[in-house]
Amino acid sequence: MKIVFIGDIVGSVGRKALKSIMPRLKQAHPHAVFIANGENAAAGKGITSAIAKEIYEMGIQALTMGNHTWDQKEIFDFIDRDEKMVRPANFPPGTPGRGHTVIKVKDQELLIINLQGRTFLPPIDCPFRKVDEILEADKKKHKFVFVDFHAEATSEKIAMGWHLDGKVSAVVGTHTHVQTNDNRVLPQGTGYVTDVGMVGPRDGILGVERNAVLQKFKTQLPVRFVTDEGKWHFHAVVIELNDQTGSAKSINLIRYDEDQVFMD
Repeated sequence: MKIVFIGDIVGSVGRKALKSIMPRLKQAHPHAVFIANGENAAAGKGITSAIAKEIYEMGIQALTMGNHTWDQKEIFDFIDRDEKMVRPANFPPGTPGRGHTVIKVKDQELLIINLQGRTFLPPIDCPFRKVDEILEADKKKHKFVFVDFHAEATSEKIAMGWHLDGKVSAVVGTHTHVQTNDNRVLPQGTGYVTDVGMVGPRDGILGVERNAVLQKFKTQLPVRFVTDEGKWHFHAVVIELNDQTGSAKSINLIRYDEDQVFMD
């Protein structure tokens, strides 16, 4: 099994980048499972039913979310019905949606788990205890297990990687929108990277129009953040799994830039 996981899709520029790159990815990885983080897909904040449909039609087979899950009020109208979308599993009990799901890949199944960190983010339930609870209930039913840990602190993400080493196929970090260069297979066979990066505006600041962010840093006055426009960059990872054990054989970074990607 091979997984291509695409970093946080940010706004219309991110969706444009996804549409541009997906044909190339499908050609390069024809039998892969394509998963993406969609919590910033609607102008940087949340996702709508129409945008989720648009992303699925491009070939994405599952969507993970994060701290912006509830930013678009219509999410409450469809998240319970969308079996391909997972929001952080450690949101409190009774929260709409699902924290994990299973998708079929030919004759195999992939368990997808979404978690959210607590350092510098809202103090929700413990992600470490929650993932243990999910895995205990699963009782090794699924050989292939993928975890998107949506968290701010690199230390918390690295801790989750070590916590789950040997228990899941891969742990990838999202949320900070900056691709890290620490992709590796941990000693017990779990593929890991601290942050996959983002898909969206290249010349903003984490996808946000940069002048507003600069004004905020320089003055500390209230400003309105808006998603940037312009050229895009595209970040993802490709993870190859061992079909017998479910462990990771490799995890490699994918990085495209609008100015360069089509030059070859």
